Amino acid sequence: MIKQINHQDRHTAKQILDVQIPAYKIEAKIIGFDGIPQLKDTVETIVTSSELFIGYIQENKLIAFLSYSKDETEYQICRLVVQPAHFKQGIARKLLKYFMNEIVRHHEKVIVSTGTDNVPAINLYKSEGFAFLKNIEVAPNFYISIFESESKIN
Repeated sequence: MIKQINHQDRHTAKQILDVQIPAYKIEAKIIGFDGIPQLKDTVETIVTSSELFIGYIQENKLIAFLSYSKDETEYQICRLVVQPAHFKQGIARKLLKYFMNEIVRHHEKVIVSTGTDNVPAINLYKSEGFAFLKNIEVAPNFYISIFESESKIN
């Protein structure tokens, strides 16, 4: 089940970290960069985050989530994270589709970024209709790729 989750609840924030930290450690290895800011998150930084969170709940346990922000012109996907034991089960795709079809309004712009070497994430975004915009160097010799899409309500 996918639903909005309350990251301001400390128990929920701890569950978010229990998914996020192991997943981002794997991403750090994939992209060869251990400076991912989310690896430094704490319960307090999650609780005080201005992002909104939707979670993928299985057997009453959070196993994946997507967080996002919105301003007057666009949405930004901030995190799309799956607990490593549940990789390659289509859960990230389900969360992304839910977000695009249930939260984003018709034809609003959505921006997402990922490490340029994170091929699984890039393939997911491209397969869901996101278009590559540009690469940005965010640390010496480390680049992120920016993608953009518009919601498509069927």
